[in-house]
Amino acid sequence: MSTSAEGGRRLVAGRAQGLALVLFTACTWGSTWPQTKYLMSLMTPFTARATVGVVGTVFAFAVAFARRERIWPPRDQWGRLVVFAVLNYGAFIILATLALETLKASEAVTITYTLPVWATLLAWPMLGERLTWTKVLALVLALIGVALLVKAETAAATLEKLPAAGEALAAAILFGLGTVVAKKWPLRLPPSSAVAWQAALGTAPVAMLGMLESPSWANMTDWAWGAVAYIAIFPMTVSYLAWFRALRMVPASVAATTVLVSPVVGVIGSALMLGETFTQGQMAGLILTLVGVALAARS
Repeated sequence: MSTSAEGGRRLVAGRAQGLALVLFTACTWGSTWPQTKYLMSLMTPFTARATVGVVGTVFAFAVAFARRERIWPPRDQWGRLVVFAVLNYGAFIILATLALETLKASEAVTITYTLPVWATLLAWPMLGERLTWTKVLALVLALIGVALLVKAETAAATLEKLPAAGEALAAAILFGLGTVVAKKWPLRLPPSSAVAWQAALGTAPVAMLGMLESPSWANMTDWAWGAVAYIAIFPMTVSYLAWFRALRMVPASVAATTVLVSPVVGVIGSALMLGETFTQGQMAGLILTLVGVALAARS
């Protein structure tokens, strides 16, 4: 009797810890978007992202060494590692950066966090997970929400936003694909080492694009360097480790739904840090997008 009660308490405690880790991850990921937009206002876009990536890579490797993890990947894991790095870091960062050049941070984070919808749809052909009417409804609601988010006061402004919205959607789809691929072919590498190598390989193409720019480092303020350190340490490294651990403690559907805190934090942070505002139509789009993603995560 007492053993059963003790096991129940451990289960509840584990769920609570897992939920806390997911909330931490969601909040840090959401707060990245307004800070990145701020950095891009001071520095050329890919140089700003590459700077964060390099600092994050160094920090992630330092964590891996401190935890005495295996650093060098097994020979048969390099192919998967490159694919994961491209989908979850390199291509995602490049597309998100391009989107942020035109979209508000609040718009970009909301569109990008349709990724659970795309992961759910891609899991149908790749993992054999059944496609239900709830999942189809989730896709429709999310796309309507994105359309309302992109719609501006004039037709010309809306057309100007469309390519950036497409880039944000492409980033979401690729990240969703990366999630499904990782589930189908998991990487055999310790957590910190896996994050470090993905950050390193994913930052490489971003850094190459940064070399084509002419940045003005004198524009960087103390607040800007603080943002670089924050994004590199927390969203790029600590949050990924917290996410992987949380997935072992709570159901994937609960984790995916809780991550919807990210766009909410991104929208609030964009309003506080950048003074961004939403029209009534865009607010309706935000709500519809979040409802669609929640349905996809719960179905």
